[in-house]
Amino acid sequence: MTVTPRPAVVLDRDGLNALVAALAAQGRTVVGPTVRDGAIVLAELTCADDLPFGWGVELEAGRYRLVRRADGAAFAHSAGPQSWKNFLHPARERLWSADRTPEGGLAFTPEEPDTPSYAFLGVRPCDLRAIAIQDRVLAGGRYADSGYGRRRSGAFLIAAECTEPGATCFCVSTGGGPAADPGYDLALTEVDGRFLVRVGSDEGAALLEQVPHRVAGPDAERDARAAVDAARERMGRALPPVDVRALLGASAGAERWDEVASRCLTCGNCTMVCPTCFCTTTEEVTDLTGDHAERWQRWDSCFDLDFSYLHGGPVRASARSRYRQWLTHKLSTWHDQFDSSGCVGCGRCIAWCPAGIDITEEVAALAAEAAEAAEATEAAGAAEAPEVVAALDAVDHGTEA
Repeated sequence: MTVTPRPAVVLDRDGLNALVAALAAQGRTVVGPTVRDGAIVLAELTCADDLPFGWGVELEAGRYRLVRRADGAAFAHSAGPQSWKNFLHPARERLWSADRTPEGGLAFTPEEPDTPSYAFLGVRPCDLRAIAIQDRVLAGGRYADSGYGRRRSGAFLIAAECTEPGATCFCVSTGGGPAADPGYDLALTEVDGRFLVRVGSDEGAALLEQVPHRVAGPDAERDARAAVDAARERMGRALPPVDVRALLGASAGAERWDEVASRCLTCGNCTMVCPTCFCTTTEEVTDLTGDHAERWQRWDSCFDLDFSYLHGGPVRASARSRYRQWLTHKLSTWHDQFDSSGCVGCGRCIAWCPAGIDITEEVAALAAEAAEAAEATEAAGAAEAPEVVAALDAVDHGTEA
Protein backbone atom coordinates (compact mmCIF):
# COMPACT_ATOMS: atom_id res chain seq x y z
CA MET A 1 0.00 0.00 0.00
CA THR A 2 1.61 3.24 -1.17
CA VAL A 3 0.83 6.73 0.04
CA THR A 4 1.99 10.24 -0.68
CA PRO A 5 2.00 12.31 2.55
CA ARG A 6 -1.07 14.54 2.77
CA PRO A 7 -2.46 16.79 5.50
CA ALA A 8 -5.22 15.48 7.74
CA VAL A 9 -8.72 16.76 7.08
CA VAL A 10 -11.92 17.10 9.11
CA LEU A 11 -15.35 15.71 8.21
CA ASP A 12 -18.68 16.39 9.89
CA ARG A 13 -21.61 13.97 9.90
CA ASP A 14 -22.72 15.12 6.44
CA GLY A 15 -19.20 14.53 5.19
CA LEU A 16 -19.29 11.01 6.62
CA ASN A 17 -22.53 10.38 4.74
CA ALA A 18 -20.89 11.68 1.57
CA LEU A 19 -17.99 9.29 2.17
CA VAL A 20 -20.34 6.32 2.34
CA ALA A 21 -22.18 7.53 -0.77
CA ALA A 22 -18.88 7.84 -2.67
CA LEU A 23 -17.91 4.29 -1.73
CA ALA A 24 -21.31 2.96 -2.82
CA ALA A 25 -20.95 4.84 -6.12
CA GLN A 26 -17.77 2.83 -6.74
CA GLY A 27 -19.86 -0.33 -6.53
CA ARG A 28 -18.58 -1.27 -3.10
CA THR A 29 -20.54 -3.02 -0.37
CA VAL A 30 -20.08 -0.75 2.64
CA VAL A 31 -20.02 -2.62 5.94
CA GLY A 32 -19.83 -1.04 9.37
CA PRO A 33 -21.14 -1.19 12.94
CA THR A 34 -24.86 -0.74 13.52
CA VAL A 35 -27.35 -1.53 16.28
CA ARG A 36 -29.33 -4.74 15.88
CA ASP A 37 -30.78 -7.33 18.26
CA GLY A 38 -29.44 -5.66 21.38
CA ALA A 39 -25.83 -5.48 20.21
CA ILE A 40 -23.55 -3.52 17.93
CA VAL A 41 -23.06 -5.78 14.93
CA LEU A 42 -21.37 -5.48 11.56
CA ALA A 43 -23.77 -5.18 8.63
CA GLU A 44 -24.19 -3.48 5.28
CA LEU A 45 -24.76 0.27 5.60
CA THR A 46 -26.92 2.34 3.30
CA CYS A 47 -25.62 5.61 4.74
CA ALA A 48 -23.56 6.88 7.67
CA ASP A 49 -26.75 7.48 9.64
CA ASP A 50 -26.91 3.68 10.10
CA LEU A 51 -23.87 3.90 12.40
CA PRO A 52 -24.56 3.53 16.15
CA PHE A 53 -24.68 7.26 16.94
CA GLY A 54 -25.34 7.75 20.64
CA TRP A 55 -24.74 4.13 21.66
CA GLY A 56 -22.05 2.69 23.87
CA VAL A 57 -21.55 -0.64 25.62
CA GLU A 58 -20.96 -1.93 29.14
CA LEU A 59 -18.67 -4.94 29.23
CA GLU A 60 -17.45 -7.44 31.78
CA ALA A 61 -16.49 -11.09 31.73
CA GLY A 62 -19.53 -12.91 30.37
CA ARG A 63 -21.52 -9.69 30.10
CA TYR A 64 -22.41 -7.29 27.26
CA ARG A 65 -25.02 -4.54 27.32
CA LEU A 66 -25.87 -1.56 25.11
CA VAL A 67 -26.14 1.79 26.87
CA ARG A 68 -27.25 5.19 25.64
CA ARG A 69 -24.68 7.97 25.41
CA ALA A 70 -25.44 11.66 25.81
CA ASP A 71 -22.78 12.83 23.35
CA GLY A 72 -24.18 11.12 20.23
CA ALA A 73 -20.79 9.62 19.31
CA ALA A 74 -20.68 7.06 16.49
CA PHE A 75 -17.57 5.09 17.44
CA ALA A 76 -17.48 5.33 21.26
CA HIS A 77 -18.16 1.63 21.71
CA SER A 78 -16.02 -1.46 22.09
CA ALA A 79 -15.83 -4.41 19.73
CA GLY A 80 -19.06 -6.31 19.29
CA PRO A 81 -19.57 -10.05 18.89
CA GLN A 82 -18.52 -10.02 15.22
CA SER A 83 -15.25 -9.16 13.58
CA TRP A 84 -14.30 -8.53 9.96
CA LYS A 85 -13.36 -12.21 9.81
CA ASN A 86 -17.06 -12.85 9.19
CA PHE A 87 -16.72 -11.20 5.77
CA LEU A 88 -13.14 -12.00 4.76
CA HIS A 89 -13.15 -15.58 6.10
CA PRO A 90 -16.85 -16.47 6.26
CA ALA A 91 -18.23 -19.13 8.57
CA ARG A 92 -19.41 -21.30 5.65
CA GLU A 93 -18.16 -21.37 2.08
CA ARG A 94 -18.93 -23.83 -0.72
CA LEU A 95 -15.76 -25.08 -2.40
CA TRP A 96 -17.12 -27.23 -5.21
CA SER A 97 -20.08 -29.26 -6.35
CA ALA A 98 -20.34 -32.54 -8.27
CA ASP A 99 -23.08 -34.06 -10.39
CA ARG A 100 -23.53 -37.57 -11.73
CA THR A 101 -23.35 -37.64 -15.51
CA PRO A 102 -25.66 -39.72 -17.76
CA GLU A 103 -22.71 -42.02 -18.42
CA GLY A 104 -22.41 -42.79 -14.71
CA GLY A 105 -19.36 -40.61 -14.05
CA LEU A 106 -18.98 -37.44 -12.02
CA ALA A 107 -18.61 -33.87 -13.24
CA PHE A 108 -16.93 -31.54 -10.74
CA THR A 109 -17.59 -27.80 -10.78
CA PRO A 110 -15.37 -25.49 -8.71
CA GLU A 111 -17.16 -22.71 -6.89
CA GLU A 112 -16.70 -19.30 -8.48
CA PRO A 113 -18.50 -16.94 -6.13
CA ASP A 114 -19.41 -13.38 -6.98
CA THR A 115 -17.05 -11.73 -4.50
CA PRO A 116 -18.22 -8.32 -3.28
CA SER A 117 -15.89 -5.33 -3.37
CA TYR A 118 -15.97 -4.46 0.31
CA ALA A 119 -15.45 -1.17 2.09
CA PHE A 120 -15.09 -1.63 5.84
CA LEU A 121 -16.01 1.48 7.83
CA GLY A 122 -15.06 1.68 11.49
CA VAL A 123 -12.30 -0.92 11.72
CA ARG A 124 -10.89 -0.79 15.25
CA PRO A 125 -7.08 -0.74 15.60
CA CYS A 126 -7.19 -4.17 17.24
CA ASP A 127 -9.19 -5.50 14.30
CA LEU A 128 -6.84 -3.82 11.84
CA ARG A 129 -4.01 -5.80 13.43
CA ALA A 130 -6.17 -8.93 13.32
CA ILE A 131 -6.68 -8.49 9.56
CA ALA A 132 -2.91 -8.17 9.15
CA ILE A 133 -2.46 -11.42 11.11
CA GLN A 134 -5.05 -13.23 9.00
CA ASP A 135 -3.28 -11.93 5.89
CA ARG A 136 -0.15 -13.79 7.00
CA VAL A 137 -2.09 -16.92 7.87
CA LEU A 138 -4.52 -17.16 4.96
CA ALA A 139 -2.99 -15.13 2.15
CA GLY A 140 0.68 -15.98 2.68
CA GLY A 141 2.73 -19.15 2.61
CA ARG A 142 2.52 -22.13 0.29
CA TYR A 143 -1.17 -22.89 0.87
CA ALA A 144 -2.95 -19.59 0.48
CA ASP A 145 -6.74 -19.51 0.78
CA SER A 146 -7.87 -18.26 -2.64
CA GLY A 147 -11.30 -17.25 -1.35
CA TYR A 148 -9.80 -15.12 1.38
CA GLY A 149 -7.37 -13.63 -1.12
CA ARG A 150 -10.18 -12.55 -3.46
CA ARG A 151 -12.19 -10.91 -0.71
CA ARG A 152 -9.19 -9.26 0.93
CA SER A 153 -7.52 -7.89 -2.21
CA GLY A 154 -10.39 -5.57 -3.03
CA ALA A 155 -11.26 -4.47 0.50
CA PHE A 156 -11.07 -0.75 1.35
CA LEU A 157 -10.30 -0.21 5.04
CA ILE A 158 -11.41 2.83 7.04
CA ALA A 159 -10.09 2.58 10.59
CA ALA A 160 -11.75 4.22 13.59
CA GLU A 161 -9.27 4.94 16.36
CA CYS A 162 -10.40 4.22 19.91
CA THR A 163 -11.05 7.06 22.30
CA GLU A 164 -13.01 5.04 24.87
CA PRO A 165 -11.81 1.47 25.51
CA GLY A 166 -14.06 -1.05 27.18
CA ALA A 167 -13.61 -2.90 30.44
CA THR A 168 -12.41 -6.04 28.64
CA CYS A 169 -9.96 -4.30 26.28
CA PHE A 170 -6.22 -5.01 26.68
CA CYS A 171 -4.73 -4.14 23.28
CA VAL A 172 -1.86 -2.09 24.76
CA SER A 173 -0.42 -5.11 26.59
CA THR A 174 -0.40 -7.13 23.35
CA GLY A 175 1.78 -4.57 21.61
CA GLY A 176 -1.01 -2.61 19.94
CA GLY A 177 -2.97 0.35 21.08
CA PRO A 178 -5.94 2.59 20.47
CA ALA A 179 -4.06 4.28 17.58
CA ALA A 180 -4.29 2.67 14.15
CA ASP A 181 -1.20 0.94 12.77
CA PRO A 182 -0.41 1.30 9.04
CA GLY A 183 -2.57 -0.81 6.77
CA TYR A 184 -5.64 1.40 6.45
CA ASP A 185 -6.77 3.49 3.49
CA LEU A 186 -8.28 6.15 5.75
CA ALA A 187 -8.22 6.52 9.54
CA LEU A 188 -10.88 8.41 11.50
CA THR A 189 -10.57 9.89 14.98
CA GLU A 190 -13.86 11.11 16.42
CA VAL A 191 -13.73 14.14 18.71
CA ASP A 192 -16.77 16.25 19.68
CA GLY A 193 -18.90 15.21 16.73
CA ARG A 194 -16.18 15.76 14.12
CA PHE A 195 -13.93 13.24 12.43
CA LEU A 196 -10.25 13.88 11.88
CA VAL A 197 -9.25 11.87 8.80
CA ARG A 198 -5.70 10.73 7.99
CA VAL A 199 -4.80 9.25 4.63
CA GLY A 200 -3.12 5.85 4.51
CA SER A 201 -3.11 5.13 0.77
CA ASP A 202 -3.33 6.92 -2.54
CA GLU A 203 -6.66 5.19 -3.09
CA GLY A 204 -7.87 6.69 0.16
CA ALA A 205 -6.67 10.13 -0.91
CA ALA A 206 -8.53 9.84 -4.22
CA LEU A 207 -11.76 8.96 -2.43
CA LEU A 208 -11.36 11.83 0.00
CA GLU A 209 -11.18 14.29 -2.91
CA GLN A 210 -14.79 13.41 -3.72
CA VAL A 211 -16.01 14.32 -0.23
CA PRO A 212 -16.61 17.81 1.22
CA HIS A 213 -13.98 18.47 3.89
CA ARG A 214 -11.71 21.07 5.39
CA VAL A 215 -8.02 20.84 6.16
CA ALA A 216 -7.45 20.07 9.83
CA GLY A 217 -5.86 22.78 11.93
CA PRO A 218 -3.27 22.11 14.63
CA ASP A 219 -5.94 22.22 17.33
CA ALA A 220 -7.97 19.43 15.69
CA GLU A 221 -4.91 17.21 15.30
CA ARG A 222 -3.78 17.91 18.87
CA ASP A 223 -7.24 17.11 20.31
CA ALA A 224 -7.44 13.87 18.32
CA ARG A 225 -4.01 12.69 19.49
CA ALA A 226 -4.84 13.63 23.08
CA ALA A 227 -8.08 11.62 22.98
CA VAL A 228 -6.29 8.53 21.69
CA ASP A 229 -3.40 8.91 24.14
CA ALA A 230 -5.87 9.19 27.02
CA ALA A 231 -7.54 5.96 25.91
CA ARG A 232 -4.17 4.22 26.09
CA GLU A 233 -4.13 4.87 29.83
CA ARG A 234 -7.66 3.57 30.41
CA MET A 235 -7.45 -0.04 29.29
CA GLY A 236 -9.87 -2.22 31.23
CA ARG A 237 -7.53 -5.24 31.33
CA ALA A 238 -3.84 -6.05 30.88
CA LEU A 239 -1.69 -9.13 30.46
CA PRO A 240 0.97 -9.49 33.16
CA PRO A 241 4.36 -7.89 32.33
CA VAL A 242 6.15 -11.19 31.68
CA ASP A 243 7.39 -13.05 28.62
CA VAL A 244 4.00 -14.56 27.84
CA ARG A 245 5.35 -16.68 24.97
CA ALA A 246 7.93 -18.36 27.23
CA LEU A 247 5.48 -18.62 30.14
CA LEU A 248 2.87 -20.52 28.13
CA GLY A 249 5.51 -22.68 26.50
CA ALA A 250 6.72 -23.83 29.93
CA SER A 251 3.31 -24.25 31.59
CA ALA A 252 2.07 -27.54 30.12
CA GLY A 253 1.96 -29.17 33.55
CA ALA A 254 0.55 -26.21 35.49
CA GLU A 255 -2.18 -26.93 38.02
CA ARG A 256 -4.11 -23.87 36.84
CA TRP A 257 -5.32 -25.79 33.79
CA ASP A 258 -7.40 -28.01 36.10
CA GLU A 259 -9.02 -24.99 37.69
CA VAL A 260 -9.99 -23.34 34.40
CA ALA A 261 -11.16 -26.70 33.00
CA SER A 262 -13.64 -26.97 35.87
CA ARG A 263 -15.32 -23.79 34.56
CA CYS A 264 -14.81 -24.07 30.81
CA LEU A 265 -17.82 -25.37 28.86
CA THR A 266 -15.66 -26.09 25.76
CA CYS A 267 -18.39 -24.34 23.76
CA GLY A 268 -15.89 -22.65 21.43
CA ASN A 269 -17.45 -19.19 21.79
CA CYS A 270 -13.99 -17.69 22.28
CA THR A 271 -12.75 -19.08 18.96
CA MET A 272 -15.90 -18.00 17.10
CA VAL A 273 -15.68 -14.35 18.22
CA CYS A 274 -11.87 -14.17 18.03
CA PRO A 275 -10.83 -12.03 15.02
CA THR A 276 -7.74 -14.16 14.32
CA CYS A 277 -8.84 -17.79 14.91
CA PHE A 278 -8.88 -19.38 11.47
CA CYS A 279 -9.37 -23.14 11.84
CA THR A 280 -11.78 -24.82 9.44
CA THR A 281 -13.01 -28.26 8.51
CA THR A 282 -14.74 -29.57 5.41
CA GLU A 283 -17.89 -31.55 5.00
CA GLU A 284 -19.62 -33.18 2.04
CA VAL A 285 -23.38 -33.12 1.62
CA THR A 286 -25.56 -34.81 -0.97
CA ASP A 287 -29.13 -34.51 -2.11
CA LEU A 288 -31.62 -37.31 -1.48
CA THR A 289 -31.02 -38.85 -4.90
CA GLY A 290 -27.27 -39.07 -4.46
CA ASP A 291 -26.79 -37.45 -7.88
CA HIS A 292 -25.56 -34.09 -6.53
CA ALA A 293 -22.88 -33.48 -3.90
CA GLU A 294 -21.18 -30.40 -2.50
CA ARG A 295 -18.11 -29.75 -0.40
CA TRP A 296 -18.36 -26.95 2.14
CA GLN A 297 -15.70 -25.36 4.28
CA ARG A 298 -16.85 -24.16 7.69
CA TRP A 299 -15.30 -22.77 10.82
CA ASP A 300 -14.08 -25.31 13.33
CA SER A 301 -12.72 -24.96 16.84
CA CYS A 302 -9.95 -26.65 18.81
CA PHE A 303 -12.55 -26.91 21.61
CA ASP A 304 -14.52 -29.39 19.49
CA LEU A 305 -13.89 -32.94 20.68
CA ASP A 306 -13.61 -34.14 17.08
CA PHE A 307 -11.10 -31.45 16.09
CA SER A 308 -8.12 -33.65 17.03
CA TYR A 309 -9.82 -36.97 16.31
CA LEU A 310 -7.58 -39.66 14.86
CA HIS A 311 -8.25 -43.39 14.50
CA GLY A 312 -8.91 -44.59 18.03
CA GLY A 313 -10.12 -41.30 19.49
CA PRO A 314 -9.34 -37.61 19.98
CA VAL A 315 -5.82 -36.48 20.84
CA ARG A 316 -7.19 -33.92 23.29
CA ALA A 317 -10.07 -35.60 25.10
CA SER A 318 -10.21 -33.42 28.22
CA ALA A 319 -11.39 -29.84 28.68
CA ARG A 320 -8.03 -29.14 30.31
CA SER A 321 -6.08 -30.19 27.25
CA ARG A 322 -8.35 -28.32 24.81
CA TYR A 323 -8.29 -25.04 26.73
CA ARG A 324 -4.53 -25.38 27.16
CA GLN A 325 -4.15 -25.98 23.41
CA TRP A 326 -6.14 -22.84 22.54
CA LEU A 327 -4.40 -20.50 24.96
CA THR A 328 -0.91 -21.87 24.33
CA HIS A 329 -1.31 -21.64 20.56
CA LYS A 330 -2.83 -18.16 20.73
CA LEU A 331 -0.12 -16.63 22.91
CA SER A 332 2.94 -18.84 22.39
CA THR A 333 3.26 -21.27 19.49
CA TRP A 334 1.58 -18.83 17.11
CA HIS A 335 4.96 -17.06 17.19
CA ASP A 336 6.62 -20.20 15.83
CA GLN A 337 4.20 -20.40 12.91
CA PHE A 338 3.53 -16.78 12.02
CA ASP A 339 6.16 -14.65 13.82
CA SER A 340 3.64 -12.87 16.05
CA SER A 341 1.15 -13.46 18.81
CA GLY A 342 -2.31 -14.55 17.76
CA CYS A 343 -3.98 -12.16 20.22
CA VAL A 344 -4.74 -8.49 19.55
CA GLY A 345 -6.33 -7.71 22.93
CA CYS A 346 -9.85 -6.99 21.66
CA GLY A 347 -11.42 -8.68 24.71
CA ARG A 348 -14.18 -10.46 22.79
CA CYS A 349 -13.27 -13.86 24.26
CA ILE A 350 -13.77 -12.41 27.75
CA ALA A 351 -17.08 -10.67 27.12
CA TRP A 352 -18.67 -13.52 25.16
CA CYS A 353 -17.56 -16.44 27.34
CA PRO A 354 -20.73 -17.75 29.05
CA ALA A 355 -18.62 -18.87 32.01
CA GLY A 356 -16.89 -15.48 32.31
CA ILE A 357 -13.37 -16.89 31.84
CA ASP A 358 -10.88 -14.05 31.50
CA ILE A 359 -7.80 -14.73 29.37
CA THR A 360 -5.80 -12.03 31.19
CA GLU A 361 -6.71 -13.54 34.56
CA GLU A 362 -5.66 -17.01 33.42
CA VAL A 363 -2.27 -15.80 32.17
CA ALA A 364 -1.73 -13.90 35.43
CA ALA A 365 -2.57 -17.06 37.41
CA LEU A 366 -0.11 -19.11 35.34
CA ALA A 367 2.55 -16.45 35.91
CA ALA A 368 1.91 -16.49 39.65
CA GLU A 369 2.10 -20.30 39.75
CA ALA A 370 5.37 -20.27 37.81
CA ALA A 371 6.80 -17.61 40.16
CA GLU A 372 5.82 -19.66 43.21
CA ALA A 373 7.43 -22.75 41.74
CA ALA A 374 10.63 -20.82 41.01
CA GLU A 375 10.71 -19.44 44.56
CA ALA A 376 10.17 -22.90 46.02
CA THR A 377 13.00 -24.31 43.91
CA GLU A 378 15.29 -21.49 44.95
CA ALA A 379 14.39 -21.96 48.61
CA ALA A 380 15.02 -25.70 48.35
CA GLY A 381 18.38 -25.02 46.77
CA ALA A 382 19.31 -22.61 49.54
CA ALA A 383 18.31 -25.12 52.22
CA GLU A 384 20.46 -27.81 50.66
CA ALA A 385 23.49 -25.55 50.30
CA PRO A 386 24.97 -26.15 53.82
CA GLU A 387 24.79 -29.93 53.33
CA VAL A 388 26.57 -29.59 49.99
CA VAL A 389 29.31 -27.49 51.61
CA ALA A 390 29.71 -30.07 54.40
CA ALA A 391 29.96 -32.86 51.86
CA LEU A 392 32.65 -30.98 49.92
CA ASP A 393 34.59 -30.31 53.13
CA ALA A 394 34.42 -34.00 53.96
CA VAL A 395 35.85 -34.90 50.58
CA ASP A 396 38.62 -32.34 50.95
CA HIS A 397 39.61 -33.75 54.35
CA GLY A 398 39.11 -37.40 53.48
CA THR A 399 36.34 -37.87 56.04
CA GLU A 400 32.70 -38.89 55.79
CA ALA A 401 30.05 -36.16 55.77
